[in-house]
Amino acid sequence: MTHPNRRRLKTLVGAANVIAAANDDTPGAGIARAIALAKIAEKEKITGLFTADLLQADTAGLAGTTGSQDPIITLAALSQATSQIGLIATVSTSWQHPYNLARLIGTLDHVSAGRAGWNAVTSSVGEENFGDSELPSPPERYARATEFIEVINALFDANEREAVQRSASGAVRIDPTRLHPINYQGEYFRVAGPLNVPPPPQHRPVQFQAGQSEAGITLGARYAEVIYTSQPTFTAANTFVTELQQRARAFGRENNLPLIMNSFHSIIGDSEADVARRLREKYERIDYQRGRLKVADMLGGEIELQDLPLDQPLPESRLPQLAQVNRRRGRAEIFRNFALQGLTLRELIIKAEETGHWFVAGVPEVLADAIEQRYRAGLLDVISLHGLGQADQQDQLLNGLLPELRKRRLLDDDYQGQDFRSSLELAPLKAPV
Repeated sequence: MTHPNRRRLKTLVGAANVIAAANDDTPGAGIARAIALAKIAEKEKITGLFTADLLQADTAGLAGTTGSQDPIITLAALSQATSQIGLIATVSTSWQHPYNLARLIGTLDHVSAGRAGWNAVTSSVGEENFGDSELPSPPERYARATEFIEVINALFDANEREAVQRSASGAVRIDPTRLHPINYQGEYFRVAGPLNVPPPPQHRPVQFQAGQSEAGITLGARYAEVIYTSQPTFTAANTFVTELQQRARAFGRENNLPLIMNSFHSIIGDSEADVARRLREKYERIDYQRGRLKVADMLGGEIELQDLPLDQPLPESRLPQLAQVNRRRGRAEIFRNFALQGLTLRELIIKAEETGHWFVAGVPEVLADAIEQRYRAGLLDVISLHGLGQADQQDQLLNGLLPELRKRRLLDDDYQGQDFRSSLELAPLKAPV
């Protein structure tokens, strides 16, 4: 049973790509489409727009188009066409610098009137573009991420609200006595401060964090306001949330536990026959040779699967030991567990289409049942829904799943408050004095 004072389920959709397609009439068609979809999402009272990011070109085609645009510039553009929906940019703590990010995300909070959030990831790719010959180890990446978040928070907390003021004439006056250094000295960062962007409207833009390895859970339990996790089954979700909340309480967060966010991959149909058809067509489109590469990537990228039969389980000897996996250890754990359950290579390739995320195919009522089960159990606070902008799924999302969730009173009927933090019903932060 849901606690009577518990917030309703919050929803996210992906921000559309702003890049023009080859067959668009004008270069501006990409941003026009992205704006139109953002407005639809806001009309539907979706809580936020989420952007993913990868800092390398995906030449193997294993990660789709992720990373083909900069998240913060995209969201800054969409902020001017919307007024209430939240704006979450994924940012690499491995390849960015916290001072630059504080300026960027703080400015996004200003230009959006308090609707910015950022999703901290440690990155599993991209080292070749940032001067490193190999990817740092998970402990190194998470140690750097810890310092990164500490610097960001210190910069946002240090300056006083009245440090920068603009007169009616447009002149900006700075009171240097209200701008405060942080003098942070760490292993990875040395940042004196002060931040030269006025305190953001939200004080701190909302902090998301993605990561479900051992180190990722600890980082999220300590700092994150919203944890983005891939949990393909109810049992896995329950185990993850129990462990995360135990660690958060150990950090003194009994009254400020992180919200749990899941990405929900789905196929929605208007009948069982329609769902079966959509699934069949989806599986017929799979390139199983590329699928072998994708499964290997899900398992850390250091194994060879090209010689194995499709309809037999993977030999345990081919599976990596998690301690030896350097890239996306949490994702590798999910697929290692799938393999140990006896799934065939073909079945693993099908699972890899969803990259280890929660996936349900069915009519709206079936999907709503699955969502409601996790929500009622306290395993789900924020859900990322797919289908907006997809010709074969958008109508099913807008006129099928969302109305069904609202009928069950799982979603807000309107935005809560005036900023993103309020929409998520997060505890207010003490503002700079």
